[in-house]
Amino acid sequence: MINREWHLLSRPVGWPKPEDFALVEAAMPEPGEGQVLVRNTHLSVDPYMRGRMSAAKSYVAPFELGKVMQGGAVGEVVASRAEGVAVGDHLLHFAGWREYAAVDAKTAVKVDPQAAPLSAYLGVLGMTGLTAYAGLLRTAAFKEGDAVFVSGAAGAVGSQVGQIARLKGASRVIGSAGSDEKVRVLLEEYGFDAAFNYRNGPVGEQLRKAAPDGVDVYFDNVGGDHLEAAIGSLNRDGRIAVCGMISVYNDTEPAPGPKNLARLIQTRGRIEGFLVSDHYDLQPQFVQEVGPWVASGALKYRETVVEGIENNLEAFLGVLRGDNTGKMIVKL
Repeated sequence: MINREWHLLSRPVGWPKPEDFALVEAAMPEPGEGQVLVRNTHLSVDPYMRGRMSAAKSYVAPFELGKVMQGGAVGEVVASRAEGVAVGDHLLHFAGWREYAAVDAKTAVKVDPQAAPLSAYLGVLGMTGLTAYAGLLRTAAFKEGDAVFVSGAAGAVGSQVGQIARLKGASRVIGSAGSDEKVRVLLEEYGFDAAFNYRNGPVGEQLRKAAPDGVDVYFDNVGGDHLEAAIGSLNRDGRIAVCGMISVYNDTEPAPGPKNLARLIQTRGRIEGFLVSDHYDLQPQFVQEVGPWVASGALKYRETVVEGIENNLEAFLGVLRGDNTGKMIVKL
């Protein structure tokens, strides 16, 4: 049997190009002792993967040239040489960008398709959900009554940040997004108090109008002009949690920093970056609190689903362009 998988052929300069990648046919993997063979049913594509395509030193090893890439995936076990894992079980693991994967059972997590759709374990109940939860509640030290601004607010992480803040008693939740339709979703479906399309005018001006009393917390998914605008609207003792800066991921030259950093002296403001991998101790608490919100419909989520392994690359490029509302999922 043949297994199709995506390989990185060359390291992109600027925006990734199709010729930097190839969908290749490989031999079906054989599970070793302690491993299982998983038929992937849903794959995750995420902005952080752009960083792994570069050779630059980062918090995670770069993808190897000529080798299959990795990413979050959920699938069904079709062969098992691991105690405690049976054929027919469903696992969350990190061997995505391929149809079948031989996975060390100890590195995978069993998931229940009866409790939630399998795709949810890649998004709202998975890494993106925990990213939102940890970044808002621990890194940004959110407290009841805070006014919260979220950039990339219609994305998988941002949409959960805003809703968790609302459910936790934020005084005001403001979001930015890249289209009028996404703004509508933020206001009508996710319960944001205010939202704006950053393409419709300067971010700083739109934020001041949406948050006339300033913001206490900024959750940054975008960087650039959004970060500068947030610093300009930050209240006394405001906190900024830096999750991502998608606006600069494809820049070939270093992006200029905010021009108003001195304002942090006046506001006694704090900027802190974070990685979800440093906060896995919150996973049980996250599932216990967010799971019922999802089940009851108190916390809503959307997915943008692309069909077929052959469209995995296009789905990833779509994330960089902002084509998705909510989590981008590739369904096999």
